[in-house]
Amino acid sequence: MAKHTTRLRELLAAPEILVAPGAYDGTGARLVRELGFRAVYLSGFQTSASLLGQPDVGYLTSTQMEARVAVFAEVSGLPLIADADTGYGNPLNVRRTVRAYERAGAAALHIEDQTFPKRCGHMLGRHVVARDEMVQKIKAAVDARRDPDFVIVARTDARTTLGLDEAIERGMAYHEAGADLLFVESPESEEEMRRVCDAFRGVVPVLSNQIEGGRTPQLAAGELEEMGYSLAIFSLGAGFAAAAGMRDYLRSLAADGRARPALTFDEFNTLIGLDEHDALETRYES
Repeated sequence: MAKHTTRLRELLAAPEILVAPGAYDGTGARLVRELGFRAVYLSGFQTSASLLGQPDVGYLTSTQMEARVAVFAEVSGLPLIADADTGYGNPLNVRRTVRAYERAGAAALHIEDQTFPKRCGHMLGRHVVARDEMVQKIKAAVDARRDPDFVIVARTDARTTLGLDEAIERGMAYHEAGADLLFVESPESEEEMRRVCDAFRGVVPVLSNQIEGGRTPQLAAGELEEMGYSLAIFSLGAGFAAAAGMRDYLRSLAADGRARPALTFDEFNTLIGLDEHDALETRYES
């Protein structure tokens, strides 16, 4: 069986776009696998929300994300693309992050050219470091990986404050530094999305980040494929759905004291793998 890193590269090279939903938690990562997706995405935004109950504004640490990477990789059994924010520091910190994510089971990570503290790529108030500083981070990431198939994704947040031309120029510089895939964050129209794809067509694959209510137009996977995207991460929708479901349940309970669950106890235990556990327990009974 191919390594997850190798499998991810195969999927990215295929003519069909790869769709990687963002999972909100370990249960969500299981669901991504069970519903037939071929890769899963781990978002810093979702981790900050689910683990800390805080917005994505730089509170997460590298160790918290590494632990999450290990859980998602284990329970999903799929190639995992993981958010690594700014790499958690300078190029030496980036080296440490790449090796830690590799050990934890990720198939890819993305690092961004924001200053610290960073913010979600669809929030205003973001600032970017100098282009050359990010180039050195990409070089450090490429040098650090032990598995040559581990995918280094370079993200630029330059579009919002410096314009699309600068974002595309940065993307090309990051590719020349060794990035395997480019992530131009938050283009603001379909025309801009096509410009991004056209700029890198035949050179390096590109990623679209689809966020409900974000700054980028919401398109179907087929439309993104037609534009020229190789990978689409639907990074936050599962978390929004989880929050809405919990809110509805708790509102109902607060209103009349009656529980109206979406799943039964047995259904949820099946979802999170109790049957597998019971089978193993029986196998090793003395």
